[in-house]
Amino acid sequence: MRILVISDIHANYTALEAVVNDAGMVDETWCLGDLVGYGPDPNAVVEQVRELPHLTCILGNHDVAVIGKMPFEAFNGDARRSLIWTEKVMTADNMNFMRTLPQNVKVRGDVSMAHGSPRDPIWEYVLNTLSARLNFDHFDTPYCFVGHTHAQVMFQLSEQNDRVTLEGTKPAEAMRLMPRAILNPGSVGQPRDRDPRAAYAIYDSKAHTWEARRAEYNIAEVQRRIREAGLPEKHAIRLSEGW
Repeated sequence: MRILVISDIHANYTALEAVVNDAGMVDETWCLGDLVGYGPDPNAVVEQVRELPHLTCILGNHDVAVIGKMPFEAFNGDARRSLIWTEKVMTADNMNFMRTLPQNVKVRGDVSMAHGSPRDPIWEYVLNTLSARLNFDHFDTPYCFVGHTHAQVMFQLSEQNDRVTLEGTKPAEAMRLMPRAILNPGSVGQPRDRDPRAAYAIYDSKAHTWEARRAEYNIAEVQRRIREAGLPEKHAIRLSEGW
């Protein structure tokens, strides 16, 4: 099964479209949350995600806030401005769709999925080997896929010496996975690993391979729409540099 794994689209429809085109034919799509926030295209993104093949989708923290299950005050000023704007422009149909999505850990075969982490699915960032180590006790599957940090990374737990390591991922190179591991496909719509290209991954559930991938897209066009919508300038600038 060839599975498209995406996360943190953040209302960037142009980046999402580039990822879908770059990925080609897939059997399923797993989305790790944060469809909205920051970007100018929340309705277009939700509508596109709804059409992706055999979708499994969970909520991220920005999604939870927009549907009214988290106060906007939990976010910094710029993020809060984007959420207020997003709430105003979202259609009722798309809001209703998002309300049907789970915000807890979702298990599919050998994989647990969470937006943040398995022990705190909405808020925790798995940023380093320490936070990864603390989370291996909170899922039972061989692998866990997370988003939230906007960076393509993999944490590997050696069951021989009980040591967690941060492993590099090479774009467009299929890596054979070994239990146990926590993997992040990166962010489609707002990468923060100094590579501005849209990030995603392809997971083969039969071969147990993970292919981290990047896709070029028209960043200037998205920046223009962010500015036209009156959204924070920071959210436009950072797209060019991937921070």
